[in-house]
Amino acid sequence: MGVELELSGITPDQMAKAVMATAGGEMKRSSPFESTVRDTTLGDFRIELDADILKSRGYQKHLQDLGIDIGEGETRENLEQVMSKVAGLVVPLELVGPPIPWTRLPELDAIRKELHEAGARGTHSSPFYAFGLHLNIEVASVEANDILSLLRAFLLRYEWLLEAEDVDFSRRITPYVQPYPEDYVRHVLDPDYQPDQRRLIDDFLAMTPTRNRPLDLLPLLAHLDEDRVMDAPVERDLIKPRPAWHYRLPNCLIDEADWSLAVPWNHWMAVEQLANQPDELETECKHYLETPGGLKRWLGERLQRFWS
Repeated sequence: MGVELELSGITPDQMAKAVMATAGGEMKRSSPFESTVRDTTLGDFRIELDADILKSRGYQKHLQDLGIDIGEGETRENLEQVMSKVAGLVVPLELVGPPIPWTRLPELDAIRKELHEAGARGTHSSPFYAFGLHLNIEVASVEANDILSLLRAFLLRYEWLLEAEDVDFSRRITPYVQPYPEDYVRHVLDPDYQPDQRRLIDDFLAMTPTRNRPLDLLPLLAHLDEDRVMDAPVERDLIKPRPAWHYRLPNCLIDEADWSLAVPWNHWMAVEQLANQPDELETECKHYLETPGGLKRWLGERLQRFWS
């Protein structure tokens, strides 16, 4: 598994020191927006300002369009230092950990504790902070039936996860973790739906072609068939193929003393457990499809589309 933490309140240097205090290694800075802590006991960590236009230096093209060419050197460095500080008021600083065995999660949590003690701020610190925690969990199997089982389990547990995680309002209204459309949910939960891998990918790309879901399937689907996914109208530049579930729903409560990485991990385990109980999974799918709540959501979305 891998962990991504979005936070604010500390500098990239402080973040790197928190990693090195726990796992060793050394820091290498690429720019004011990107650094790496290499050769730790867990692997390499990336530290980056979560804004692609800054990391790629795409802003220079916009300046050049205005007749301003800052080139390289001291002028660019000074400008980027200022931009980094200003962007940090609303754009999260992100710590991206390496993939590790889940049994080493306590070692990652020790880094979380160091960041907390250094003054890192998370989701609830400001109404502008829609910061989240992402888990990248290696799939147990890439067989279509196994992927379908876990996807069904997630869709059935979604409302429970939303409440258990107490997902912040600032995150609920952003486009990044919008729920799956009810049409797709009902399609997937239908007991007669038994797709092969190709159809599973095609249906996803036809009905919900975006990474902006609480469980982002595009990295996994791209791992299975990269050409097929990249030919679809998806966020190609942001998709990194890997055999993992990209779980994006949880808040990052790094500034709260009683929170740890075990909280979102244990919530995710409830999804895994249901996925591995086929009889219970089938029962819950049928119940969802038969209850007015699911039908009400489906009709509500249909009416909303009609009136818009």
